[in-house]
Amino acid sequence: MVEARVMTDLALLRVLQLASPALPIGGYAYSQGLEYAIEQGWVTDIDSAAGWLGGLLEHSLARLDLPVLLRQYDALERADDGALFSWNDWLLANRETAELYLEDSQQGGALLRLMCSLGVPAAQEWPTGEPLALMTGLAMAGQHWHTGAHALALGALWSWLENQVGAATKLIPLGQTDAQRLLDRILPSLPAVVEIARQLPGDELGAGLPGLAFASARHENQYTRLFRS
Repeated sequence: MVEARVMTDLALLRVLQLASPALPIGGYAYSQGLEYAIEQGWVTDIDSAAGWLGGLLEHSLARLDLPVLLRQYDALERADDGALFSWNDWLLANRETAELYLEDSQQGGALLRLMCSLGVPAAQEWPTGEPLALMTGLAMAGQHWHTGAHALALGALWSWLENQVGAATKLIPLGQTDAQRLLDRILPSLPAVVEIARQLPGDELGAGLPGLAFASARHENQYTRLFRS
């Protein structure tokens, strides 16, 4: 019983490590189109920010990133390299703009380098020069550290949400208390997002957010900006 508790605690700590803003992959540098949405007046306060982020959660992360993460974790458990590579390529191919592709592959590449330095076998065996999606890197680390797919998915969502709220805090701007109110409003929905991702059939995977694609594409040429996407 004590040994099982120790392993559970260690798995939780590993999820916290991967979700930490101190993880050196640069997540804080990206707004996923939010910067352009704020410039255009689509997002102006805590309510509209909650709507924007809720839309991304429901129509993008729940139906694209997280289902792929769960499938990649399973592929690693089964030592199915073909499935791991296929899902990685499929996820990167679903990035609709150059910015979104670079955001994913640059963070994935940074995580890959970190995982290699920490001795994660799947990362060390990844082919040199092959782009890596962030979710693939998280699956590699989580499976190696036995976090469990569910806890890993929650950690990935928290990391994304914390970065997005941080961007909104700077850009709208929000005060620190309103930022916490925004987190408080959205946090309860995260387990349901993971459940949607878990149950989603393979033929229903994919994001449908033309507004995000438009915002990201216009942000590439935005005159002044703080964020890389």
